[in-house]
Amino acid sequence: ALSPQPESEVFEITDFTTASEWERFISKIEEVLNDWKLIGISSGKPLEKGIYTTGTWEEKSDEISFADFRFSITHHYLVQEPSDKDGKEELGEDALPLPMQDLLCMNNDFPPRAHCLVRWYGLREFVVIAPAANNEAVVSESKCNLLLSSVSIALGNTGCQVPLFVQIHQKWRRMYVGECQGPGVRTDFEMVHLRKVPSQYTHLSGLLDIFKTKIGCPLTPLPPVSMAIRLTYVLQDWQQYFWPQQPPDIDSLVGGEVGGLEFGKLPFGACEDPISELHLATTWPHLAEGIIVDNDVYSDLDPIQAPQWSVRVRKADNPQCLLGDFLTEFFKLCRRKESTDEILGRSAFEEEGKEVADITHALSKLTEPAPVPIHKLSVTNMVHSAKKKIRKHRGADESPLNNDVLNTILLFLFPDAADKLADGFESRASTSAGTNPPPENEDYNLFSQFKSAPSDSLTYKLALCLCMINFYHGGVKGVAHLWQEFVLEMRYRWENNYLIPGLANGSPDLRCCLLHQKLQMLNCCIERKKARDEGKRGNMSDRSPVGASDDGAKGAEHSGENPEKEKELGKSWESWSDSEEEFFECLSDTEDLKGNGQENGKKGAKEGNKEPVNLKPEGRLHPHGKLMLLHPGEPLYVPITQEPAPMTEDLLEEQSEVLAKLGTSAEGAHLRARMQSACLLSDMESFKAANPGCCLEDFVRWYSPRDYIEEEVVDEKGNVVIKGELSARMKIPSNMWVEAWETAKPVPARRQKRLFDDTREAEKVLHYLAVQKPADLARHLLPCIIHAAVLKVKDEEALEDISSVKKIIKQIISHSSKVLRFPNPEDKKLEEIIAQIMSVEAIIARARSLKAKFGVEKCENEEEKEDLQRFVNCLLEQPEVSVVGAGRGPAGSIIHKLFVNAQRVSAVPPLEEELRRSGSLEERRQGVQSDFPPPTGREVILRSSVPRPAPYSKALPQRMYSVLTREDFRLAGAFSSDTTFF
Repeated sequence: ALSPQPESEVFEITDFTTASEWERFISKIEEVLNDWKLIGISSGKPLEKGIYTTGTWEEKSDEISFADFRFSITHHYLVQEPSDKDGKEELGEDALPLPMQDLLCMNNDFPPRAHCLVRWYGLREFVVIAPAANNEAVVSESKCNLLLSSVSIALGNTGCQVPLFVQIHQKWRRMYVGECQGPGVRTDFEMVHLRKVPSQYTHLSGLLDIFKTKIGCPLTPLPPVSMAIRLTYVLQDWQQYFWPQQPPDIDSLVGGEVGGLEFGKLPFGACEDPISELHLATTWPHLAEGIIVDNDVYSDLDPIQAPQWSVRVRKADNPQCLLGDFLTEFFKLCRRKESTDEILGRSAFEEEGKEVADITHALSKLTEPAPVPIHKLSVTNMVHSAKKKIRKHRGADESPLNNDVLNTILLFLFPDAADKLADGFESRASTSAGTNPPPENEDYNLFSQFKSAPSDSLTYKLALCLCMINFYHGGVKGVAHLWQEFVLEMRYRWENNYLIPGLANGSPDLRCCLLHQKLQMLNCCIERKKARDEGKRGNMSDRSPVGASDDGAKGAEHSGENPEKEKELGKSWESWSDSEEEFFECLSDTEDLKGNGQENGKKGAKEGNKEPVNLKPEGRLHPHGKLMLLHPGEPLYVPITQEPAPMTEDLLEEQSEVLAKLGTSAEGAHLRARMQSACLLSDMESFKAANPGCCLEDFVRWYSPRDYIEEEVVDEKGNVVIKGELSARMKIPSNMWVEAWETAKPVPARRQKRLFDDTREAEKVLHYLAVQKPADLARHLLPCIIHAAVLKVKDEEALEDISSVKKIIKQIISHSSKVLRFPNPEDKKLEEIIAQIMSVEAIIARARSLKAKFGVEKCENEEEKEDLQRFVNCLLEQPEVSVVGAGRGPAGSIIHKLFVNAQRVSAVPPLEEELRRSGSLEERRQGVQSDFPPPTGREVILRSSVPRPAPYSKALPQRMYSVLTREDFRLAGAFSSDTTFF
């Protein structure tokens, strides 16, 4: 036995089996192949025709490294349904690996969209190892060989039958070498890539020579070589079709149209041809060697004779399109920082020397009794006076919009101003204010999804005008100028009681954008003020005083429906006025009533609602059906009430914030209740005035019938009677209703404090409009512009009927309704929407361009016309479209004509033409062929099944692909050899 040594001495064990970096690299490759289950026999069905284009390609990637050099390893494969057999019963051990069988398969030559290795070798799956960093490259020969041997060893160790490639040289050269192994067979993938083409490889016979030499077949009669050839011709010059769409002519704007562009419509279409080139590929899919001659002196390859034609179009990169430009420019406005004043010079809202910007001054001015209406309402007068003011502060000709353009726009926005006379105007105004019901189609209702404005509204028209001015008339300055004129017009209308046209009646529609709500709010104010002023004028002209008790009847004429409450509630304010002096004029017959009403109110509360009925009823609208008051037993009258104040969404928000801030203390709760019950209190007062001697139960029966519960009960005499009582929530001691009822005095609506102070609200709106910067304006109106653009695109698509565009439009609508619903959407999301709209415009422009070029409209024969239309639609949606009937079908003959015309344009001068005619046969032959330019690309695939390396080896697939373009020449060969018998 060995004597035990002290432990400290055993400090190093040399392991001679340590793996080198190279071995580690190989084992990493093997590991990845194992993980991806790429080992063992590959099974699959024979490939169907065209599956490389229609099928789905997928890839998965990983990273491996050799020492500290990182490589990415990627598996590319065509997704296939698993075959019925389990791969066990296949042709036994000797079956060739699938990739080798694919080398000879002819069903997928020249796929239009595929990885370059698929095009060059026809493989359905392969693995690529390439430097991970884009700028790295494996250039030295020894490193290339090292990588290739690593691949070879990994394939041998794992039994993987999927081809493995290594990318060498710079990435842009797309140079690969690779290997595929199977039982007793191996295929080597090699490549040549040259800048300049050796002349012997420019034709078929030279390529055949190189292929045969490379195979080095030991058999004397060589097995047949099959060939597939594709020549590609490019048509760049569509000379005879200048692009139809001219940019609109700005000078003709005054007539209301701009070169086919009207106010209130968005332009559409491309300014340049959105299709830049047509590529025609003429293919001979299967030729046996010796059938066709193609050498340096003569060629049988005439494109017209090719059995297969296919076409692809090259789209111009981001063609300039009008709608897209309009949208983009308008969107840029959102990012501007300047205010209107800064842009136009400090004159925006000044009058001669007086500062209207001082709101307090403006308020006192506006609360004076309104003057008698001006009989000539003319936007232009208004505009010219504003112009004079602007000119004072700037050079006379500096005004950004010229008068004609400005007047055209203002008349477009305010068509009612064309009627000079006030009477005619008022009747027009009421109709244009939106009384006609809006069209009920989904396009019209987009505004509620986009939070824009209805497509017949003033706001929508304003958005379109600003968009156009921003594009054609002085950009941001023009926008500021028009906005300033717009705000002046709004103030003018408020001061002179003219309703604003193009807005729906009633309180602001919260489904629309805030600016639209603000304008509706202003209209509400104008309506109330107008009614009040008319009431006042009526008063002066010896009609019965407003205080008189026939008020109810007068109110009844004016009554309209108010959906907020029960339908019977009337609109009161038309017959009602709250200005102070009027109140005091009628002192004689109201003060005493008011006095005794108050006393009675107090007494009534104490004596359990037994009010004396000597109070004169006031402010009645009409009796309420068959309902009677509970105690005096008189008919119950519906009172004239005040309408609740209209609110825009920012006011609602403000109010809810105030209510939230009041907190939960008793005092806060009380204040909150009072704020919320202002409308309730007003209605109670009106009700008490109209129904003297009423009680809370009466009010509840009219105002909230559900809170009055009636039951059938049997009284002492055995009769069934109906007994009613208030609901549980009304019986809660000191609830809001009871409190309000006790504080309410019998005061008719017209003598109550206004719920809606129109003067204050109008001033707030006008101030809000005046301080908007062009950028704020653009933000407010962008939803309207997007809405308009979507409608425009829908209309244009309807003319073309392109199914893919229909889908995209649906996506745009759902995307926009998500983004625009919220205040301040992110710029990035808005840009995405605009980009989607632009892409649709480009597709439609392409469709039109192709239609024009293929003369779809001119085609007489209906059937041919449909075929051409179908062909054009396919060109838009598919990467490559085969031409039915090749060069002889309807589309083929049009393409032929296009090439002939293009050749004529670039034809040789006449003198040489003469020389050529008398030239040799060869030259004449060239002349005949000059329908087509020289091919831009020549692709040839040669295939054969040949025993290598010995005559008695197994016959194995050999393949060579060659492509020749102006820039370069490439040969990609796959040569198989037998590794068992050699």
